[in-house]
Amino acid sequence: MFNFSKDLLSYIDNSEKDALNLLENLAKIPAPSGKEELRANFVKDLLVSWGANQTYIDDALNVVCPIGCDDKKDIIVFMAHTDVVFPDETELPFSKDEKYFYCPGITDDTACLVNLLMVVKYVLDNNLTSNYGILFVANSCEEGLGNLKGTRKIFENFGDKIKALYTFDGFYDALVNKCVGSHRYKISCTTEGGHSYGAFGNRNAIYALSNLICSLYDCKIPTNGNSKTTYNVGIIEGGTSINTIAQNASVLYEYRSDDKSCLDYMQNFFNTRIKEAEKLGLAEIKVEKLGDRPCGGNVNQTELDKMTNLVKSVSEKHSNMPCKINSGSTDCNIPMSLGIPAVCVGNCMGSGPHTREEKVEIKSIKIGLKITAEIVLTYFNV
Repeated sequence: MFNFSKDLLSYIDNSEKDALNLLENLAKIPAPSGKEELRANFVKDLLVSWGANQTYIDDALNVVCPIGCDDKKDIIVFMAHTDVVFPDETELPFSKDEKYFYCPGITDDTACLVNLLMVVKYVLDNNLTSNYGILFVANSCEEGLGNLKGTRKIFENFGDKIKALYTFDGFYDALVNKCVGSHRYKISCTTEGGHSYGAFGNRNAIYALSNLICSLYDCKIPTNGNSKTTYNVGIIEGGTSINTIAQNASVLYEYRSDDKSCLDYMQNFFNTRIKEAEKLGLAEIKVEKLGDRPCGGNVNQTELDKMTNLVKSVSEKHSNMPCKINSGSTDCNIPMSLGIPAVCVGNCMGSGPHTREEKVEIKSIKIGLKITAEIVLTYFNV
C-alpha cells in the first residue's frame, strides 16, 4: 500500500502555487491538433530546466521524457496530451477569479498535463528510480482529427517494450478502461451543376448528398451485450448561390462503438450505402477516410482490472467522490488495440470542456496532484 511521505506531502503543499502559475502560462499557449509546436517547445524547455536533459520532441510533436528506458525491458507510460480542440493560433484567452481559471482547453487537457509535469519534477528533484523503464509523454494529436497520431508514434518507437499505459485526461470523477472505436469520413458529391433556371434538370450535388445522408440515417443500431453504437453527421458544406444548381457538396460523417463486432457492422453498412448511392448516379461520389480509432483488442483482463482498481481507489481516496468506470475514445485506444492494458483518468474538476467557456476549479488542482502522484509513484522505489 502506498504511503505519502512527509517529504511528498510537503512538496505538494509547497508546489500548489507553482502548479497554478504553470497552468496559467501553459493554458494561454495555442495548441491545435497537429500544430502543437509552441506548447511542445515550452514543455520541453521546462523539463530540461528541471534537469531532464534527455527530453526530446519526436516527429509527431510528442514531448518525450524517458527515465531508465535504455536498461529496462519493460516500460510504463504516463501521458497527458498537449493539443486542444480550438483552432486558435494566437494566445488563448485566459481569466480567473477566486474559484476558477477560465480558458479554452484548460481542463482538456492542460490542467491534467500540469499535474503530470509537477509529479515529473518531484521524480527528478529526488532522483527516484524504478524497476521499470518510465516514459513521461506530453503527447500530440489526441483531439478531433488528430487521429491519436502522438500515441501511435510512441508505440511505433517503443513497441512491445511498453507493458502498461496511463493517460491523464478529463475529470477525476470518472475513468475509462473500455475503448470506443470510430471511423470518420469526408464524403463529397460532384455534378455538372448549372443555372437554376437555364439548366434546370441537371443533377444537384446537394440533393444527391441529402439522399445519401438519409440512407445513412436509415440504420438499425447493432448491439452486442451492453455495447453502445452511435453515428453522426457533423458538418455539411456545398453550393454556390440560391440560383445555382450545386456542383459540389460534402459532409463529415462518423460512427462509433465500444464493441469491435458492432464497429465492423457499421463499416459494412457504410460501404453498402455508398455503393447503393453510386448506382443511383445522382452524383460522382468520393469517400476520404479522415480518422480510424480502433476498439480494444485481447487485453490481459487481470492486469487491466489491477490498473482500474488502483486508479479508482486512488481517485476516490483523495477526492472523496465516486469514480465512475466508463467507455470512451482516448489515447488508450492504441495500446488496448494492441493488447496492452491502459486506463484513462482525469486529475482536475471543472466544466465546459470543448467550449469557449471551459473552466477548472482551482481547489481541484491540489487534489488532482495527489491523485497523479500516487498513481505514478506506485511504480517508483519510494
